[in-house]
Amino acid sequence: MSHVAAEIISQPEVWRRAAEVAATPESAEAMPGTGERVAIVGCGTSWFMAQSAAVLREQAGHGETDAFAASQFPVGRHYDRVVAITRSGTTSEVIELLRALGPEQRSTVVTTEAGHPVVPLATHHVLLGFADEQSVVQTRFATSVLAWWRAALGEDLTAAIADAESELAAPLADELVRATQFSFLGDGWTVGLANEAALKLREASQTWTESYPAMEFRHGPISVVDERSVVWLFGAAPEGLAEQVAATGARFVQTDTDAMAALTTAQRVAVALAEASGKNPDEPRALTRSVVLS
Repeated sequence: MSHVAAEIISQPEVWRRAAEVAATPESAEAMPGTGERVAIVGCGTSWFMAQSAAVLREQAGHGETDAFAASQFPVGRHYDRVVAITRSGTTSEVIELLRALGPEQRSTVVTTEAGHPVVPLATHHVLLGFADEQSVVQTRFATSVLAWWRAALGEDLTAAIADAESELAAPLADELVRATQFSFLGDGWTVGLANEAALKLREASQTWTESYPAMEFRHGPISVVDERSVVWLFGAAPEGLAEQVAATGARFVQTDTDAMAALTTAQRVAVALAEASGKNPDEPRALTRSVVLS
C-alpha cells in the first residue's frame, strides 16, 4: 500500500484527534474570536482549505473572513488576525508574508511541528503533528485542519466521521476509474473541497480535472464533458443540473454524506487512477512536499 493510501484511510481517527485539539485552551487562544476580521492564507491544498474555512466561519456568524493564496495577500489591508495553514512549515510564500506583516499583526499558524521556521513568526500556533504525512500528496493533514476548524467553530463532527468511515469502506465504482475527465463542483464551503479534489487527481494521476462553483458549471464548462467524463458535486445539486449533465453522457456523482467525508472517496480515486496508469501516487511528477524558493 502506498503512503498516501494509508494516510487516506486514517482520516476518521485523525479527525477525532483534531476535534480533541479544538477543545483545548491553547486552541481557543489560537482561534479567531467572534467579530474579528480574519484572513486565512495557504498555498496549494492549504489555500483550498482556507477557502472552505473562510466560508464556514462566516456561515457560523463569527465574522468577516477572506481566503487568499499567500502570494496574493493584500498586505495593505487591515485584518484583526491572519491564519496561515502550512503542513511543512517551510513554504516560502507563507514565511515571507508573515515576515512582511511583522510581530504587530495578530496571527495563527496551523502546522505539524513546533520546530518549523514558520512557528516563531506567528503570535499563536496550532500543531497537528499526528496528521503529518510521508506522501508528497496532501490528504489527511488538509482535512484535519478543516476538522479542527469546524470543531473549534462549535460543530459536532460525529456524523462527519461516521460518514467518512462509510465512504472509506465502500468499493470504488469501476466507472470512476475508467473516466478520463473530471469536473468537480461545490457550493459555499464545498467550493474549496471541489478545488482540492481536482488538485488531488491532477497531482497523483495527471488526470484532466476542472473545478467550479456548481452554478457556474452551466456557464460554459459543461461543454467539455461527455460520456468519458465524471461530474462530481459536493453538496446539494442545483435544480436541473443532474438532468443536464446526464444529457451530455457524463456520469453525475452526488451523495448525501458530509462533503468532507465525500472528499475521501475522491482522494481514493486519485490513487486508483495513478496506480492504473503505472504512476507512483506518493511522488507526483515535478512536485515536492514544500515549495522553498531560494
